[in-house]
Amino acid sequence: MKRFIVSGLLASSACLAAQERPNIIVFLVDDMGVMDTSCPFLTDAEGNPKRYALNEWYRTPNMERLASQGIRFSTFYANSVSSPSRTSIMTGQSSARHHTTNWINSESNNRNSYGPYHWNWEGLKKSDATLPRLLASQGYKTIHVGKAHFGCIGSEGEFPQNIGFEVNIAGSSIGQPGSYYGENGYGWIKGNKSRAVPGLEKYHDTHTFLTEALTIEANAQIDTAVAQKRPFFLYMAHYAVHQPFEKDNRFWSHYSDPDKSDAAKAFATLIEGMDKSLGDIMKHLQELGIAENTLIFFLGDNGSDAPLGPARTYSSSSPLRGKKGSEFEGGMRVPFIAAWAKPDRKNKWQKELPIAPNAVQTQFGTVMDIYPTLARLTGATIPADHAVDGQDLSTLLSGKADTQHKSTFLMHFPHTHRGSYFTVYRKEDWKLVYYYNPEHPERPDCILYNLKEDPEERHELSAQYPRKTLEMLEEMIASLKAQDAQYPVDFEGNTVLPDSGRWKERQ
Repeated sequence: MKRFIVSGLLASSACLAAQERPNIIVFLVDDMGVMDTSCPFLTDAEGNPKRYALNEWYRTPNMERLASQGIRFSTFYANSVSSPSRTSIMTGQSSARHHTTNWINSESNNRNSYGPYHWNWEGLKKSDATLPRLLASQGYKTIHVGKAHFGCIGSEGEFPQNIGFEVNIAGSSIGQPGSYYGENGYGWIKGNKSRAVPGLEKYHDTHTFLTEALTIEANAQIDTAVAQKRPFFLYMAHYAVHQPFEKDNRFWSHYSDPDKSDAAKAFATLIEGMDKSLGDIMKHLQELGIAENTLIFFLGDNGSDAPLGPARTYSSSSPLRGKKGSEFEGGMRVPFIAAWAKPDRKNKWQKELPIAPNAVQTQFGTVMDIYPTLARLTGATIPADHAVDGQDLSTLLSGKADTQHKSTFLMHFPHTHRGSYFTVYRKEDWKLVYYYNPEHPERPDCILYNLKEDPEERHELSAQYPRKTLEMLEEMIASLKAQDAQYPVDFEGNTVLPDSGRWKERQ
């Protein structure tokens, strides 16, 4: 009863404060691909959501609820690994421009054998015009909860406080948890101690799953912001659903398919636990009386890493090809939902950013678009010397087509993972992948797909459409040059530039 009374008092003050600025939550899930959910994102030819087998396997009722209140994107692009996407969210820039082109290893430079010597392994800097810094200038309480992965050990980007967050809970250089179990101290007591989650000592030796602990802390920070009568920006960045695939026992009984491995079942419990977190936060906003004034962006940071089969075929992202770390759609496509926590057409901020209810947007967006969208909504001024590659999503969020929104996407990965030393360039329905081949730079390669006709990337078309391939390649090269991209090196340390002439010679 005492909590109900306190919540009621907080709600009255919140309604006043919320008129100054809307509250904002970016709910980011680690390694969650577009098919890791019961909420369907892929569409049929008419643009209607289409369910597939994986949508029947997972249980995410709160994602479904959020999608019913707002709009989901059938195609939303991130980078194929974590740190580049997180840096793009924070800056609105492509990986080619900000140069954090690979995931950041905490202890040592993981450029790989032929990666650029000077890629941005140290990550974000204090001087960067980051999203939290932009929002702080507008009076926001900026709150980081969960995985950061913005910089290596000893760098300015190691701790979120250095890049504009007023509050940091559990964020550091690490990219995965040492353990999800409170009884393991999240890695401090048992598990991978080098990846132990910091700052959650109060939950050690308890049965509080990591996802739950972070949710409790996030809701407590919302309470503090409301008590302070300040609008808040909550960057709710779960460690889930990254490895280790430790089962969340709260949901284990829901997954009994004998054809699925225990690892696949554990992954599904991580998904459901993340979804419960979303529901718990939405419920808390409602209890505080601030749901109408709170915008939620829900997304993943790269393609799926579910333990459901090979990385470069049709497995964890089926019917899409590939998974995390690959150049295929399954490695780059992520779920994206935008919604007000409680729709109200009369609300001031919902009039400022109307979001279509229960809608699907088939025009694609990217992780870079979040930055300029929130800058416009909050009235924040982006510094003139800070280049932004993303575009305002406002028209697309209303459910309309936006002819001014460029239908291009550049994803630059001059390293090796499940796909190696490549750049992806999409323009409208066409997708080009260029391979640098640093061991034999005289033999670069390209592949071409028409994603409208072949969304599953089963029919490679470069030989059939050499002129289109060359056109796309030359546009890709121009884009990389304009963004001051870095490139792989060969075995002698020479830079391997993309070369349309050499590709033509091989045809």
